[in-house]
Amino acid sequence: MDALVMCGGRGTRLRDGSGRDASGVETEKPLVEVCGRSMLERVAEALRESGLAGTVHAVVSPQAPETAAHAADLSLSTVETPGEGYVADLGTALDAVGRPALTVPADLPLLSAEHVDDALARARTADGTEANADAEPTSLTVCVPAALKRRLGASADTTFEHRSREVAPTGLNVVAGDGDTVALTYDARLAVNVNRPRDRALAEALCG
Repeated sequence: MDALVMCGGRGTRLRDGSGRDASGVETEKPLVEVCGRSMLERVAEALRESGLAGTVHAVVSPQAPETAAHAADLSLSTVETPGEGYVADLGTALDAVGRPALTVPADLPLLSAEHVDDALARARTADGTEANADAEPTSLTVCVPAALKRRLGASADTTFEHRSREVAPTGLNVVAGDGDTVALTYDARLAVNVNRPRDRALAEALCG
């Protein structure tokens, strides 16, 4: 299964001082560093260290030319999109690599190989069948409780109700066929999408 790292957005919510390099120049969001490394590099490393066994693609756009160059430096395959928004760009990328695919935003810098492996395992057992590494996966959305985000002080822009509980998507997904299973995790590392300066500060604190 291939993986798509979504990294073609503008990242405007981060650009109020936190999304700048040491010289004060605005940095494209996937290139913002957390604990000394770009978020794109951290996510790519987690995917490569997992049992994904597929190609890792950086989904780029004209909005972030430096990110595309950095992806090449990291020896990542790139998928070019028009930069018309997350959903539209994801559709373009899925058309390019096919399904099933694992998707993750570059703004999830505390992603680890174990998170990826757990998502893949859950996707292969979501229909109730016995665990099997060769089983065809089903679509899966990894979420955290919205209460966890609030307790940590992480931004929570999108939430929805699942089994009478408010949850927030992490951005880590398996996109396969019809249907969608919600996989809930309480891991604080997956509760931090770096959308705002306070999220970056929180990620720095948790990765130390």
